[in-house]
Amino acid sequence: MKDLSVKISISPNLYTKNPESSELGKKIVCKSIEMINDLGFEKFTFKKLGASIGSNESSIYRYFESKHTLLVYLINWYWSWIEYKLVFLNNNLASPHVRLNNAIQLFTEPVEKDDNYLFINEFLLNKIIISESVKAYYTKDIDTENEKGFYKTYKRVVERVSDTILEINPSFKFPHMLISTVIEGAHHQKYFEKHIPSLTDVEDGENSIVQFYTDLVRKSIIT
Repeated sequence: MKDLSVKISISPNLYTKNPESSELGKKIVCKSIEMINDLGFEKFTFKKLGASIGSNESSIYRYFESKHTLLVYLINWYWSWIEYKLVFLNNNLASPHVRLNNAIQLFTEPVEKDDNYLFINEFLLNKIIISESVKAYYTKDIDTENEKGFYKTYKRVVERVSDTILEINPSFKFPHMLISTVIEGAHHQKYFEKHIPSLTDVEDGENSIVQFYTDLVRKSIIT
């Protein structure tokens, strides 16, 4: 496996043993993405994962205490990767309008695999974010997990772009609501496009989701 040119930093609170510290850990993460995408989170189990990678179930528990914490880890990895891409896109760009447009496109455009990370398939991970990520948030333990910083990276991404909105319009009252709506709304529209198309206006060959949310943000913050 080649050396990574970019390191994604994940809070130690999200794992028992860092999966990037061993080939087995990387295999656990890689195969779990494939299996959650194929089976769905409900039908995915560590027993099935262990059988798939030729390891016992207990070895997976050495890295993650439950499949829920594994899902939260994957979500955090995704948003850390998105944050890196956002910073890279907007590096040395003075115009907040350009930086905001870049962010909206990043949140709404189709995701492609990034060859910098051979054990992570970002295309499949994005599909999991779209279809499964709410299952990490909508739990009875959400408040405790939030206090532990489980969703810190996602919140930091929203904060970055909210700050950009306030550069454009300092009096705008709802920057966090707007950006989280763009992100989650784009996920919903992509899901509807595949499964309930009558709930969306996405057209083949058109960047409908990008266009819709770019227009929505522009009209919302216009002064």
